[in-house]
Amino acid sequence: MDAQLLAALRALADASRLRLVGLLSARPMAVEELAAASGLSAGTVVHHLKRLEAAGLVESTPRRPYVEYSLRVARLQSVSKQLAGLERADEAGDELPGPDGESLPAYDAKVLHAFLRDGRLVSIPAQEKKRQAILRYLLARCFAEDRAYPEREVNERLGQYHEDVASLRRYLIVAGLMARAGGEYRRAG
Repeated sequence: MDAQLLAALRALADASRLRLVGLLSARPMAVEELAAASGLSAGTVVHHLKRLEAAGLVESTPRRPYVEYSLRVARLQSVSKQLAGLERADEAGDELPGPDGESLPAYDAKVLHAFLRDGRLVSIPAQEKKRQAILRYLLARCFAEDRAYPEREVNERLGQYHEDVASLRRYLIVAGLMARAGGEYRRAG
């Protein structure tokens, strides 16, 4: 995620700063005006304004005898567009880096990041859609070659990711990702 977007979101993740942004949305104001309107001390207002300014959401302009602060509306609109873009990317299934750095559909990458720790499954997802993402990952990692795999080898390969190899074998077959015949497993399709 973009570091500038994260900085802006962190700056906005405070009720007092949000109140100041709301006040500045009406017009530019000096610290004293903001303090009176918000009920905060001038020192607290300055602290929050510096945080908003560092995130690029507010700008200061010297107006003798005060410094006037104004909202950077274009930056707020940019933050809004970035957030909307993240939502669209998630819905569209755009690609994100997976645990090994390879590009994966966004949903799969999120699931893998949630269920893999140090390259091993912490648990097998109960939810079908999440389990499918895990199974696709395991299929690509353990059974890349289109050949017959004896059950012993299947168990060894799946055992590198989780101790419940019997469930993983069964899920791979039920999902239609692998087929079993005569004690051997093969990629389906």
